[in-house]
Amino acid sequence: MSSNAMNLLLEQAKNTEHQAHLILVAAQQELQGYYVQVEQIEHYRLEYFRQMSDRGRQGLSASSYGHLNRFIVQLDETLAKQRQAASEFEDNVERCREHWQQCRQKTRSIEWLIEKRLKEEKMRAERLDQKQMDEFATLAFARQKSRF
Repeated sequence: MSSNAMNLLLEQAKNTEHQAHLILVAAQQELQGYYVQVEQIEHYRLEYFRQMSDRGRQGLSASSYGHLNRFIVQLDETLAKQRQAASEFEDNVERCREHWQQCRQKTRSIEWLIEKRLKEEKMRAERLDQKQMDEFATLAFARQKSRF
């Protein structure tokens, strides 16, 4: 494979890796947003529960209590659904991380191949130079010997 083709493959691999990294970052941000949302719902539930408790101490009608309690139950159900969704968000981040790592490994492999090829070309060039120097020295010695 030509050097240009290898460089093109490397450029494509780097672009793919970059895109995979952007997707990973987006998934991590989505997960973080999920955690913030759950925290807000928990905070809201706690505040509502405190409100119900405070109003209960002051005297709360059965219908008001039932209304507040139903709302807290709805918040509990929402939290339960949100917690179930946690594994989906976390799994998505993990899949994105694995994909990015695979892309990174492919990029590193291509970089290694290019580096290996460059080293081999350099060694070939050095051997050729040494061979030419040896031939030149042999010819120079032969000329000098033939003069005497």
